[in-house]
Amino acid sequence: MKNSVLFFLFFLVLIKPLQAQVQLSTTAEVSIVTAGPGTELYEAFGHSAIRIKDPVLQVDLIYNYGMFDFNAPNFYGNFTKGKLLYKLARYDFKYFLASYKRDKRWVKQQVLNLNQKQKQAFFRYLETNALPKNATYFYDPYFNNCATKLRDITKAILGNQLSFRDDNIEKECSFRQLMDKEIPWNTWGSFGINLALGNKLDQVALIKDYMYLPDYVYTIFKESTVYLDNQPEKLVKREDILLDFKELEQNILFLNPMLIFSLIALLGIFITYKDFKKKKRTKLLDFLLLLISGIIGVLIVFLWFFTNHSTTPNNFNFLWAFAPNIFIAFLMLKKVEKKWVSAYIQFLGGLILLIPILWVFGVQSFPIATIPLLILFGVRYLFLSLKLNAIT
Repeated sequence: MKNSVLFFLFFLVLIKPLQAQVQLSTTAEVSIVTAGPGTELYEAFGHSAIRIKDPVLQVDLIYNYGMFDFNAPNFYGNFTKGKLLYKLARYDFKYFLASYKRDKRWVKQQVLNLNQKQKQAFFRYLETNALPKNATYFYDPYFNNCATKLRDITKAILGNQLSFRDDNIEKECSFRQLMDKEIPWNTWGSFGINLALGNKLDQVALIKDYMYLPDYVYTIFKESTVYLDNQPEKLVKREDILLDFKELEQNILFLNPMLIFSLIALLGIFITYKDFKKKKRTKLLDFLLLLISGIIGVLIVFLWFFTNHSTTPNNFNFLWAFAPNIFIAFLMLKKVEKKWVSAYIQFLGGLILLIPILWVFGVQSFPIATIPLLILFGVRYLFLSLKLNAIT
């Protein structure tokens, strides 16, 4: 058995470089394959791949740009730093379809309206990309992923013969607005993503930018045109439903961000009210608020300045998650007599006031679930700035 497997792998190595020279038959089809979302966060946007099927040659291959290896050296470190390598995998389509059938996720294909030369160009391009020396690429969830690859490949092959259309798409959406349509805002996944990413996501996306999401690859390809014999034709010749499952959605947990942060805010405001009435200060509350916001702030600074992520710079969440708080927190465990601490608290209050201004004017959208926390911080900072010297 082992020898048979080794022989099969050796055979694949031999035939792989030859495939690009194989001539597809006139019955061959090139298809954009779109899969529905899954229940995990990394599956929330669905998936896109390219299929090449040739009944005459008995070829039915999927070219999947969405592969990565958890066991790769320093995987988690590279992921954190924005240096994650993804890989193009080329394998039998039946295995691709079987995996989505197991997960009960719908799969559709759009057979492209191509002439023989264009089909062969797709095949040659993909086979060349599937070679080990070409298969890996640096992944970016918004600018270089499984969906944008299909957009770029199609544009590279068809050139001026291709015209992407956006007739039935809502215009003037930002990257963040497009993302928020895919993930319910009151999930921990949505909160984490919107917390970590900066205002580059709030830029208005062009039509080509919409196609970082598989749903928009599907929709835009459906509306687009290609010139065949100098005549504009629909880019998609035929659509097929390969797996017809109900679309899965991200679950909103009972202990969701808005509920948890609202309870924390109510408790913090109640303690602040009691402190005000009793003319005292609950040092533990101040310590925890500043420590936790400081730790989050350090993470934001790290992602902003010390990683290669394209969307983590210019993150105005630092206005409430202020990194220096991590040091001031320990001072708040003691009786504070230094006037500069009161001035620092007033400065933090001023930062909180900037957030709704930036939000309203579209500079950056903040996680909706932070609203109770922002109210808590604002109330506590106001209390501290007025009473700190008197009650410590």
